[in-house]
Amino acid sequence: MKQNSCTMKYPISRLIIFISFVLFSACSSNKQPAAHNQAAGKKPNIILFIADDLGTNDIGPYGNKIVRTPNLNRLAGESLLFTHAYASSPTCGPSRSSLFSGLMPFRHGAHGNHSGVKAGTKSLAHYLQPLGYRVAIAGKLHVGPEEVFPFEHVSHTNVPEPGHEKKPGLNYDLVMDPVDKWLAAQSKSEPFLLIVADHSPHVVWPEKATYSPDQVNIPAQHIDTENTRKSRARYYTDITKMDTNLGKLLQSLAQNNLSENTIVVFTADQGPQWPFAKWSLYEYGIQTPLMVRWPGQVKANQRTNALVSLVDLAPTFVKIAGGKAPEQIDGQSFLPVIKGKQDKHREMIFATHTGDKLMNRAPARMLRTQRYKYILNLAPEIPYTTHMDKAKDHDGGREYWDSWEQKAQTDKAAAAVLERYHHHPAEELYDLESDPTERNNLAADLKYTTMLQDFRNKLATWRKDQGDFETGPEQNSPEPAKGGKPVAPYVFLD
Repeated sequence: MKQNSCTMKYPISRLIIFISFVLFSACSSNKQPAAHNQAAGKKPNIILFIADDLGTNDIGPYGNKIVRTPNLNRLAGESLLFTHAYASSPTCGPSRSSLFSGLMPFRHGAHGNHSGVKAGTKSLAHYLQPLGYRVAIAGKLHVGPEEVFPFEHVSHTNVPEPGHEKKPGLNYDLVMDPVDKWLAAQSKSEPFLLIVADHSPHVVWPEKATYSPDQVNIPAQHIDTENTRKSRARYYTDITKMDTNLGKLLQSLAQNNLSENTIVVFTADQGPQWPFAKWSLYEYGIQTPLMVRWPGQVKANQRTNALVSLVDLAPTFVKIAGGKAPEQIDGQSFLPVIKGKQDKHREMIFATHTGDKLMNRAPARMLRTQRYKYILNLAPEIPYTTHMDKAKDHDGGREYWDSWEQKAQTDKAAAAVLERYHHHPAEELYDLESDPTERNNLAADLKYTTMLQDFRNKLATWRKDQGDFETGPEQNSPEPAKGGKPVAPYVFLD
């Protein structure tokens, strides 16, 4: 019997195996386009979306069941979510300068709010442009001087809210249409890093809330009053506003066929303008959300307890871009965590708080491990005050603070909250596993004497290495001359 020439040359079993291999390879390449692009040497784009003054536990992915954050929820389902990410400072300017430079506040020099970094400091633009990346920013700036942060500006992304055109102050909005046009114009052969810095939910919160005061939740360390609930409803409204901008960004990436080869990183500069949050080193002020979406490289809907600092983002981006992480910075790349190769990063992290000029004169330093936190208050004799209890020119406390003081006159629990707010001990030690709201200070507990001394020594060594020899409040630098340009402008208007 004459056999078919094909079966003579390739027995049936071998032919079946060969066909199966071809089909499997085709399916695999279709399922992982981003990984294929990486193998082919195509560098991924990177987008860093920064919320302004956002509490980690105030969004859906971190357990909040009240605030509407559908786009963040969707992003979390496609991302690796970090449960232990921390800012370098609980204040906007220092935190952003650290995020963009990979240096802690006393290393870059802008450790007080509204101040500029040291001359000669390098930022993401200096590290990524030589690797072929276009580096741009849309929205809030609040860092300087410009030669240290020479980002391309996405024009017309900062617009005063209606009615505040002549004196916008804190009433700026992020506009996403120019971001969409910028993305649509990008060359597929030139990778980019785009920072999208929202103004929400930083005060001033929207006047008209889309949440009922009755439905909001009040943090355990706060005072529940009618005006507190009204302010909180407005804060939640601003969070949803920020979430909407994130949704527009994700939609723009999809419409411009950029989703598959673009890493999306979501975070915040620090916690919100509420007591025991912004301008403090408590969890509500220093912990930040952090999610990383990277199609084909990061497993979706995963969580990690790895301890990371936002200064670690800069060297991580450099490594992703194919460069060598700078050795002279404080940040450490956590790319192995992102790629699922390890679930640990740092043994401990540090943070510093200097102040915000006249409104905040109680500096502090922090050391945090996976479970414990140590806070050193440099000037415990100075009553702690911030814009929340002192400023009367915006609603970051004006709307509710008087009701707190009034309730404290007759309510012992409310009085205890105000006492704790205004008076910080020299040292604080918390077991965050059993005391997540940090209300049981263990510094005087003899069982923790050895741990306390160890933390003191480690923090002192770290401060010395950082060049931090401060013993009290900062010396206020003179304001720029009237009409002069601030060294770290809040926004750019080109």
